[in-house]
Amino acid sequence: MSYRLVYGTVREHPRKVIHVVRVLDELLDDHELNEIADHVRERALTKHGEPDAAVVVVQGDTKETLRLLGEAYAVTRVRTAMFNAALRWRDFAFD
Repeated sequence: MSYRLVYGTVREHPRKVIHVVRVLDELLDDHELNEIADHVRERALTKHGEPDAAVVVVQGDTKETLRLLGEAYAVTRVRTAMFNAALRWRDFAFD
C-alpha cells in the first residue's frame, strides 16, 4: 500500500458511529476499496467490539472523481457530513 489514508467518524446514534476512511493521492479499484473497508471492520471489531461496523471509503478530490463506497444509509450520512464540513480527518495507517 503506497497510498495515504485519513480517518474520521460520523455519529449515527449516541452509541454508534460510521467509520470513514479517505484515500488520498490515488484512485483505487473496487477490490482495493473493499479490502480497506474489511480492514477497518476488523479493526472496529477488535478495538471497539463492533460486530457490524458501518464503514464508508471515500476517494477522489473533484466532483468528477469523488466516490463513496459503503451501505446506502451510511453513504448518505457521510456525504451530508462532508457537505457541512462536519468531518475531522486524521492520519490513519493499518497496524
